[in-house]
Amino acid sequence: MTRACFSVEKIKEALKRYWGYDVFRPKQEEIVRNILEGRDVCVVMPTGGGKSLCYQLPAVLQQEQTAIVVSPLIALMQDQVAQLEQMGIPAAVLNSSQSWNIQRDMERRAEAGEFRLLYLSPERLAKQEMLVWLAKVPISFFCD
Repeated sequence: MTRACFSVEKIKEALKRYWGYDVFRPKQEEIVRNILEGRDVCVVMPTGGGKSLCYQLPAVLQQEQTAIVVSPLIALMQDQVAQLEQMGIPAAVLNSSQSWNIQRDMERRAEAGEFRLLYLSPERLAKQEMLVWLAKVPISFFCD
């Protein structure tokens, strides 16, 4: 997969536009750049340290591709998606609490590359049919 080159200006423009920040917290910019360059990254930060921005910002910049975020907590996934949507970032959650029709609609939209972030539970990823379906989604990266 070829990675697009993102200038410092483009990254900081997205930081300001979506999060309202002029500068990154320590290590965030380095993490964002590594993700955008296709490198594997392990981020350990305290609660409230800015981990979410580290994967959300690269996802925003990769148009027509979707970052898959794996999270075991449905409430947390729903909160994150609500915040992202308020910021104007296309995001969705796909879980068992949704009706079959909503799940199919989310899957169709993900296949079309409409979401920058898609939140899934580990249980969903353990299903073979989900792995087959993910092959149809233009994925930018996985985040756990």
